[in-house]
Amino acid sequence: MKTTRFGKLIGVSLGPGDPGLITRRAWEVMQGDAHWAYPVRSRKSESYALGITQRAGLSLPEHNGALLFPMTHDAEKLGIYWLEAANTVRSVLQTGRDVAFLVEGDASTYSTFGHLARTLKALDDTIEIEVIPGVPSFHAAAARLGEPLADVDDMMAIVPAGYGIAMLERLLEDFDTLILIKVKPILDDIIALLERKNLLAHSVFIEKSGAPEERIVRDVTSLKGEKVNYLSLLIIKNPDRQRGDIARGCRKVVRVEEQ
Repeated sequence: MKTTRFGKLIGVSLGPGDPGLITRRAWEVMQGDAHWAYPVRSRKSESYALGITQRAGLSLPEHNGALLFPMTHDAEKLGIYWLEAANTVRSVLQTGRDVAFLVEGDASTYSTFGHLARTLKALDDTIEIEVIPGVPSFHAAAARLGEPLADVDDMMAIVPAGYGIAMLERLLEDFDTLILIKVKPILDDIIALLERKNLLAHSVFIEKSGAPEERIVRDVTSLKGEKVNYLSLLIIKNPDRQRGDIARGCRKVVRVEEQ
């Protein structure tokens, strides 16, 4: 008796918003006959990831469907939606068709795809999963600013702002560059921290990097009281961070070698 080969789940990273940052591998998959799946935050909302493909001139294929991933921190509720999405994907894979899950940014970095893939593997660990890497928002933002994120022996941290101000203040003591994502809920508190640390001049806010609605704000104090978009981040440089003896020694060695 002939059995149908299971399809493969593919995490298709699309970059943060500029369709020119879609990789050749991602483009190849979307030109094939895979079923497109894309995340939405509510039944009535549009998919940001799908919008990137539309700006690239790609047409939505016949086989497609939205997967609901609501904005909530309730682990029990999220688990229900992840399971529902995984079962939906699994039903498509059982027909032998691949599923291309469209992801803004990079599928391995703070992405819904990771939850979907883990849940699917829990249902059936024989299912093949491929991840196509993409350009993360903070890399695209740094390129737009024309500034490096890290140099020589600089230390860099990428942190969801939700960890709180006390944690962010400690991180500023240990890292030369701090990239804060998901800043929306505590932006005013972050601005107050930067003001207290005299880091306002070394901080830049970027919203929807690479998208037509992209916004870059260097005067971050102007954002006080404003409700910013979820897809926003802050890049903070800490030029006066104190380094230990080992780091200073490494910096001296590098400078000697460069001469």
